[in-house]
Amino acid sequence: MVIAGTFPNILLNETSVGFDREEKQQELGQFFTPECIANFMASLFRAQWRELNLLDAGAGTGALSAALIQRICSARHKPKRISVTAYEVDSSVIEKLRETLDECGRACERVGIPYSATVLNQDFIEAAIPMLRRDLFSSQSPVFNAAIANPPYRKIRSDSNSRLLLRSAGIETSNLYTAFLALITRLLAPDAELVAITPRSFCNGPYFKPFRVDFIQTMALQRLHVFNSRSAAFSKDKVLQENIILHATKTAVKPQDLVVSSSSGEAESEIKERSVAYSDVISPKDLNQFIHLISDESHVPARSVMNSLSASLKDLGLSVSTGRVVDFRAKSSLRQQPEKGTAPLIYPCHFNGGFVHWPKEKCRKPNAIVSDEQTKSLLVPTGIYVLVKRFTSKEERRRVVACIFDPTKIPGPLVGFENHLNYFHLEGRGLAMSLAKGLAAFLNSSVLDNYFRQFNGHTQVNATDLRSLNYPTRAQLERIGSKVNVGADQQTLDEHVQKELNG
Repeated sequence: MVIAGTFPNILLNETSVGFDREEKQQELGQFFTPECIANFMASLFRAQWRELNLLDAGAGTGALSAALIQRICSARHKPKRISVTAYEVDSSVIEKLRETLDECGRACERVGIPYSATVLNQDFIEAAIPMLRRDLFSSQSPVFNAAIANPPYRKIRSDSNSRLLLRSAGIETSNLYTAFLALITRLLAPDAELVAITPRSFCNGPYFKPFRVDFIQTMALQRLHVFNSRSAAFSKDKVLQENIILHATKTAVKPQDLVVSSSSGEAESEIKERSVAYSDVISPKDLNQFIHLISDESHVPARSVMNSLSASLKDLGLSVSTGRVVDFRAKSSLRQQPEKGTAPLIYPCHFNGGFVHWPKEKCRKPNAIVSDEQTKSLLVPTGIYVLVKRFTSKEERRRVVACIFDPTKIPGPLVGFENHLNYFHLEGRGLAMSLAKGLAAFLNSSVLDNYFRQFNGHTQVNATDLRSLNYPTRAQLERIGSKVNVGADQQTLDEHVQKELNG
């Protein structure tokens, strides 16, 4: 079912704060919430609270709390009391945050709601961990029945104090935004609601698996909203990360269905909604607990086809690995052009028409790597390999881009694959050409692309993502490979793949 709607307006606008934010953004991973999105997030809460105890971690200037309180003040059923606890580490916005929450207090007073607000100019991680660990001299952990959040987005160094603190509380994650969400969920009371806007990257991949498994066990997703444009949601901050809004309840009981919606992210943009089975978004059989965003009708047949495939990579006898050559670490061994004693070095720039074309003239990347004892572990025996780009630009038509390395066209006993490539192999060696052609065609197909985009919200294609897929049988892949030209146009390639997969 598709329902059309629009984002409402909001009076507060964090992006209008009068200070230079670019340096702070890089340091803190801070991106303020546009006003239309803040109001939309506030509209997602379902509860009619008797008393509201709200947590706003990484509060910025308070637009998210203000949007929710504005909605509550205009609602028919009002809580008997509202309490807001707002954490913000950036001292330069604390005065504005206090002004915003003071204005919220005046709004509550006008409609007869007792109100209190606590503003804490503290690092949320450093403040929350002692409460969770029940340290001897820490304050008692508050119990929040609602949280609204636009957490900071920045990697956490493995040796940082934040990472050590998180580990002490049993939280293993590599980014601030997932750290914030993990802490928030632990501070919520049973049945409490959380609405947050975050990067979409936690939905898949190995780095976020510990967080993802923990979050899905603790929280029941009620709604996921995806932005069709990478740039629209935070256009003023030049953010190109794909973002989602999630609404979840702290309960082990999962709903039968949840709402998956989408919009461009621009103010007044149309919102399309679909009711989707919970098990279609998070499969109970998936050990990686990938989150699939089925936000478009075109995603449904792709998911149906992919779920009907019966083979895993293990069934096919294949493996996929990441290229071993990290060029900046092997810099002294790289050569711009092949020479005696070198092996071919393959980068994404060598992809051309379905096959690797090497060497590439007038290329910024080196074409060769010295073949000696020092680089022996970086090279693989020559053979027929299917290569997949690990990173694709936002302009690329497909998220997964595959290509074949053909040793008959590129001489030498060994070859190096640069770290920006994944390569499919048979116990460390090459594949038969018919299998390689069929596999490359399947990976380049529209049905695979439509399915892959449901759980992969960024431009990185990890080997883990490729291992998680269902594949056609070896016989199916070989039949596809015998019929399709790897360099064929997309429509022709799709017709061959679909005909084989649809039986």
